[in-house]
Amino acid sequence: MSAQDFLVELGTEELPPKALNTLAEAFLGGIEKGLQAAGLNFEAKHVYAAPRRLAVLIRGLATQQPDRSINLDGPPRQAAFNAEGNPTQAALGFAKKCGVDLSEIDQSGPKLRYSQSIKGKPTASLLPTIVEDSLNDLPIPKRMRWAARKEEFVRPTQWLVMLLGDQVIDCTILAQKAGRDSRGHRFHHPQSVRITSPANYLADLRAAYVLADANERRELISKRTEELARLQEGTAIVPADLLDEVTALVEWPVPLVCSFEERFLEVPQEALITTMQDNQKYFCLLDVDGKLLPRFITVANIESKDPRQIIEGNEKVVRPRLTDAEFFFKQDKKQKLEDFNLRLQNVVFQEKLGSVYDKAERVSKLAAFIAPRIGGDAQRAARAGLLSKCDLATEMVGEFPEMQGIAGYYYALNDGEPEDVALALNEQYMPRGAGAELPSTVTGAAVAIADKLDTLVGIFGIGMLPTGSKDPYALRRAALGVLRILIDKKLDLDLTEAVAFAVSAFGGKVKSAGLADQVLEFIFDRLRARYEDEGVEVATYLSVRALKPGSALDFDQRVQAVQAFRKLPEAAALAAVNKRVSNLLSKIEGNVPTTVEAKYFDNANEFSLYSAIQQADQAVQPMAAARQYSETLARLAALREPVDAFFEKVMVNAEDANVRANRYALLARLRGLFLGVADISLLG
Repeated sequence: MSAQDFLVELGTEELPPKALNTLAEAFLGGIEKGLQAAGLNFEAKHVYAAPRRLAVLIRGLATQQPDRSINLDGPPRQAAFNAEGNPTQAALGFAKKCGVDLSEIDQSGPKLRYSQSIKGKPTASLLPTIVEDSLNDLPIPKRMRWAARKEEFVRPTQWLVMLLGDQVIDCTILAQKAGRDSRGHRFHHPQSVRITSPANYLADLRAAYVLADANERRELISKRTEELARLQEGTAIVPADLLDEVTALVEWPVPLVCSFEERFLEVPQEALITTMQDNQKYFCLLDVDGKLLPRFITVANIESKDPRQIIEGNEKVVRPRLTDAEFFFKQDKKQKLEDFNLRLQNVVFQEKLGSVYDKAERVSKLAAFIAPRIGGDAQRAARAGLLSKCDLATEMVGEFPEMQGIAGYYYALNDGEPEDVALALNEQYMPRGAGAELPSTVTGAAVAIADKLDTLVGIFGIGMLPTGSKDPYALRRAALGVLRILIDKKLDLDLTEAVAFAVSAFGGKVKSAGLADQVLEFIFDRLRARYEDEGVEVATYLSVRALKPGSALDFDQRVQAVQAFRKLPEAAALAAVNKRVSNLLSKIEGNVPTTVEAKYFDNANEFSLYSAIQQADQAVQPMAAARQYSETLARLAALREPVDAFFEKVMVNAEDANVRANRYALLARLRGLFLGVADISLLG
C-alpha cells in the first residue's frame, strides 16, 4: 500500500503564548486519534507551533484506508423466533440496529449474526473530518468569532495549508479554503510562502524568516542568551515557563542585551527581577555572587539593521517600571516596619477569626512556644511573629504581591532587626510548594510552623473544612509544609502540644471541642501520600499511625525502621504472630492480665519465650529511649524462634484459668515490645 507525507497548517492571528504548547500537543493528539480510529497507519509524527500557526506533519501516511469487516452477534435463535417461527421484537430490533432488513441477517448459527464488508476510503477524503474534529476538541476555554462569520476559534483564522504528498486536499475548515500557501514573517517576508511539499515545510518557512519548530526556537533563545550573558560576565535567569512564553511570542528570535541605570540596584533585586520577568518578559543577569547586574536580555522578533533602536526602545519601556519599584521602596522605608501593623488592624484575615494583626499576634505567641522546643530562641521567634505580616500593608507588596516576605526581610534589616528575625519574615511562607526551599533558620522554622498551624486550627475551628475540589486556604499545603519542615530539618516537635496551644490562642472564636484531634488527624493523614510517593507501603504507614505519635520526626523514624524491618527474613512470621496475638487478646473479656508468673509455666517453651522476652526487653530499653527503632526491631527479630516454638507446643487457651491468664500476660508482654515501635500486626 502506498504512503505519502501529510501536512496541515492552520494560520491565525497571534495565539495566546501561555497556551501555545498545550494547543499544539492537543492538535497533534486529536489528529493521531482520528488516524487510528480510521485504521490509517503512519511512520512518524511531528508538531510545530509558532505565534501565528499550528502545524502537524505526518510522515509515511497510508493513502488508502484498508477494507474492514464488521461482525455483530444478535440474540440466540430461540429468542429471535416464536413457536410459529415468526420473528420476535428482539430479532427485529437487532436488524434495525444493523440498519438492514431481517432477510439480510445470517440465521444459520446458534445466534443471529450480521456481517458486513466495508470498503476502505481514500485517505484524502477522510482527512478534512479528522482535522476538523481535532480543532473542535482543542482545550480552548473561550472561543471567539470574527467579522460576520459563525465559525469560532481561539483567534481569527487567516489561512490553511493541507497537503497529502503534492496534492492539496480540497476542503474548507474554520472559514479557510485549504491551499498550499502559508505566510512568512510579518515584517521580513509578509508575502505568501509556497509550501513545495510536506517534508520541505520547515525549510520553506525558514527561508521566509519563520522558525516553525518551537523546540528549535527554544534552543536558539536559550543558547544565545547564555552566550550573551557570558559576554557580560554574568549568568541569565531563565525560568522554564518564561522561556516557553518567550518562545511562543517570536517567529524569528534575536536576543539582545539592554541595560538600566545602576541606581535602581539599591531596590531589592527580587522586585526588579519580578517586574522585568512578569511584565516585560526579559531575562535578568546575575554576577558571580548572585547579585543583579544592571543589564537584561530581551528577545526581539526581528533581525534589525539597527538593533540599537530596539535596545533603546526596551530600555525606555522598563525605566518607568523600575522607577515605580524605587519609589515604593523609598516610601516604605520612611517608617518602621512595625508601624505597618496599625494598618493591619483594619484588614480582615477571616471575618470570624479577626484581623491580619490578630493573626500576627497569635503567630507570635505560638512561635515563641514552638521555638525553644526545636532549639530556638523564644524572644526572637515572638518578634518575628509580630512583624510577620507587616509588609502586607506596604506600598511595595501592594504593587508587587510576589514580594511578600521578601520586602519584610529588607525592611527589617533596614530597621536593624537581627538577621534571623529578618530572614524569618520571608521563611514563614516556606516551603512555597512541593519540593521547594525550607527555612534556613530555627526562628524561620518556628514562625513558618506557627503560621501554618494557626491557619489550620482557625479554619477548621469555624468548620470550613477543605473538600475534594475546594481548599481556599490551602490547608493541605499548610499541613504538608509543617511535616516537611519537621521531618526534613529533623526538628522534634510534639504537634499534640503545639496544636493544643494554637487552639487555646483562639479563645472563644473557634469551637474547640474535638478540634485539636481533627487538625492532628488531617496533618498526619497527609503523610500517607508523602510515603506513597517515596515507595513506602501503606501498611507500614498504618502500623505507625496506629500508635499516634505526636512528633512528625518520631513518626518518620518509626516508618523508616519498619521499612527496614520488612526486609528481614523473620519479618513476615513475626507480623503474622503479632496479628494472631492481637486477635487473641482482643477476645478477652475485661482487662488483659499483666503479670507473668513463672510458677504457672508447665512447658519448657514457655520458659524459653519468657527468658527471650526478658532479655530482649533489657536490650531494647536503651535503644527505644534513644529512638533507635531500626536497631530495636532488628533485635526483636531474634524472638522468632522461641515464638514459633511456643505456638507449636503450647495451647494458649488452657483449661486452667491461671495458666491461661499467665499465657495471655506473656503474649501481651511480647506484643508490648513491638508496640514500642509500631503495630506490626498490620503488616500481615
